[in-house]
Amino acid sequence: MNAASFLNHVLQNATATTGHRKPPQPTKPKSLTATILNHLRFGCVTKAVSILFSSPVPLDFSLYARLFQICASNKAIVEARKVESHLITFNPSPPTFLLNRAIETYGKCGCLADARELFDEMPRRDGGSWNAMITAYSQNACPEKALDLFRDMNKSGVFASEVTFSSVLGSCASVLALWVAKQVHGLILKYGFCGNVILESSLVDVYGKCGMMTESRRMFDEIENPNNVSWNVIVRRYLDMKQEKQAVLMFSEMVRMKVRPLNHTVSNALVACSSVHGLKEGIQIHGYAIKINLEVDEIVLSSLVDMYTKCGDMESALVMFELPSSKNLITWTSLMSGYAMSGKIREARELFNEMPERSLVSWNAMLTGYARASKWDEALDFVSLMLKETKAVDHVTLGLVLKVSSATRDIELGKQVHGYVYRHGFYCNVLVGNALLDMYGKCGNLRCARVWFYQISHLRDEVSWNSLLTSHARHGLSEETITMFWNMLGETMPSNFTFATLLASCANTFTLEPGKQIHGFMIRNDYEMDIVITGALVDMYSKCRCIDYALGIFRVADWSDVILWNSMILGCFHNRKYEKVLELFELMEKEDIKPDHVTIQGILLACISQGCVELGRQYFDSMTDKYCIIPRLEHYQSMIELYGRSGCMDQLEDFIKKMPFEPTEAMLIRIFDFCQEQKHFKLGEWASDQLDRLNPSTPAQFDFVDNT
Repeated sequence: MNAASFLNHVLQNATATTGHRKPPQPTKPKSLTATILNHLRFGCVTKAVSILFSSPVPLDFSLYARLFQICASNKAIVEARKVESHLITFNPSPPTFLLNRAIETYGKCGCLADARELFDEMPRRDGGSWNAMITAYSQNACPEKALDLFRDMNKSGVFASEVTFSSVLGSCASVLALWVAKQVHGLILKYGFCGNVILESSLVDVYGKCGMMTESRRMFDEIENPNNVSWNVIVRRYLDMKQEKQAVLMFSEMVRMKVRPLNHTVSNALVACSSVHGLKEGIQIHGYAIKINLEVDEIVLSSLVDMYTKCGDMESALVMFELPSSKNLITWTSLMSGYAMSGKIREARELFNEMPERSLVSWNAMLTGYARASKWDEALDFVSLMLKETKAVDHVTLGLVLKVSSATRDIELGKQVHGYVYRHGFYCNVLVGNALLDMYGKCGNLRCARVWFYQISHLRDEVSWNSLLTSHARHGLSEETITMFWNMLGETMPSNFTFATLLASCANTFTLEPGKQIHGFMIRNDYEMDIVITGALVDMYSKCRCIDYALGIFRVADWSDVILWNSMILGCFHNRKYEKVLELFELMEKEDIKPDHVTIQGILLACISQGCVELGRQYFDSMTDKYCIIPRLEHYQSMIELYGRSGCMDQLEDFIKKMPFEPTEAMLIRIFDFCQEQKHFKLGEWASDQLDRLNPSTPAQFDFVDNT
């Protein structure tokens, strides 16, 4: 039953119930209008529409327009239907502009079916009719229908207005319809709407959302006088495209152009600073926000707290948090997360306990802090508390619990999570799927890892393959790892992380040929030879006894990384290129690369093999004197080995007495062996006594007689 039929039905029922009573005298239209407007003046929309609905006479068209406007503002759908019903009943051919207002009202009330029915039944349509219907679809998250109707509009030969184009561009942005947006752009130019800042800003927005930041920026630069909305759009689009530095630069340019930003623009600029840890720029934006009196804005305050926490300035974050009207769920969570991420777990937990309300994000942030700090027992206790107090669990929670399971090698917990994933439909989430794969691999259940890997064949990505490859490589199954790699190429392209894993497998199994094939594959496909890959190649060729290949890669690499130098030094040592080890260390010093404890250990091993006692002692002394490196246990062991093998027993005895700790059992056994070889009774007797004290059940005895 349409609106007119409904009204007739109501009027007939009213007549039947009055019986033979004398009908009331009709009220004059002017009096009715005055009464209705008086009710509207006092905000009594329902009463005003009721008076209209019961009126047996048509009223002025301006009153209907006014009522449609107020119904739209108040989202009063029932009243809007009554107004339309009265209009159509007493005006068989109502003006098109009033029907357009009705469509707009239905759209703003979210009743698209009413709007479309009225649109389809209109005897005459104009551009406003199409625009009203397209806007209704656009505003109610039906972008595809809006674009379909726009195509029909063009086929009908109706010219679009600026408002129509704005709605259509918004729909293009929602569904990333780049090709349609370009066609609309062409129509905007064709119809001469250039210079309309709203349309130009909409084009900036749609190009940015479609990932075409070059076109978006070009369109922005063509705006003659961009307003604060235009600037907000370009800053936001740079932020969404992970070009945070450009977002901050555009905000700075906006300030330079003396355009007052929206609170959302300031917030977006602060978020960009958070993402790149730009504390200096964040402080400058904070100062500007104070200058334009936006520091007290709730959105800006939340972004300031978040920026300071992510940049590690917890003191400033706490100052912002303590400001009046600053404490809300977002700022509580940001500050607590900041403490957790910076390793201050106790402070984070205290803040978490004080929170008046908590969201799932709050729980996940605290759990992330425990996982980041490797406090696995506390993490498990927190998971139990979380499940007691809230039933809300998302893919982030499940991923964190699986991480705890992986770290503690608790496969039973992992299996319980796996069951929960199946029961609650999370098995279609690739992040959860990869977390399960990683859990099974780290817990050593490779069979379950392979089964799950094939079960998520429709979801798996590069991360899935890398997880499976790493699990097999970690358990020494290098041949299987290489085979999986060749299978991986049929499904996805590997990353540098993949190649690092594979090269490590080749190095561990001394399989040169697959390693060379992987190296060749990377060269043919123009992969970046970063420092990790370079180090893995050096390590692989060194362990496979191709030291010349390793040296060739090392010569053209970036020499700034000490780990790469260590790989090369140890590689030369394992290939018995002892002179080369010392040459590399001299070159390292010339290049002003500071060695670490691994470097010194490699040099000491080379000195042991060459019997360079004095040189080894100099390098050992230089650790603290020159490089400020505290010697470790392995360095003391190397010096004992150097003195003992070279027969320098007096120097060995002096070195042991000056050690800052008691010799270990392994050290004493080695000293004892050297004393037996060198017939050094005094030191040998001392080592024997020390060993007897450590192991009285197995006393050490010399097999020679002291001839002194």
